[in-house]
Amino acid sequence: MRIVVDLTRCQAYAQCVFLAPRVFELHGEESLMYDPVVPDGQLDHVRRAAAACPVQAILVGEAVSVGAR
Repeated sequence: MRIVVDLTRCQAYAQCVFLAPRVFELHGEESLMYDPVVPDGQLDHVRRAAAACPVQAILVGEAVSVGAR
């Protein structure tokens, strides 16, 4: 499973970091880092993080294009 974060939409509220810390990491105050390939056992955490994102910047799915990042 893959994820893409629309970094132009992301406002660094960091809800994803709290809900899926093994996938998302905040560097500084506004720079979000993430692994586009969801690690084993983290899919539920990532889905909760995507649902909790106030600006809906996280896309989750097998059809997500890596080039869309």
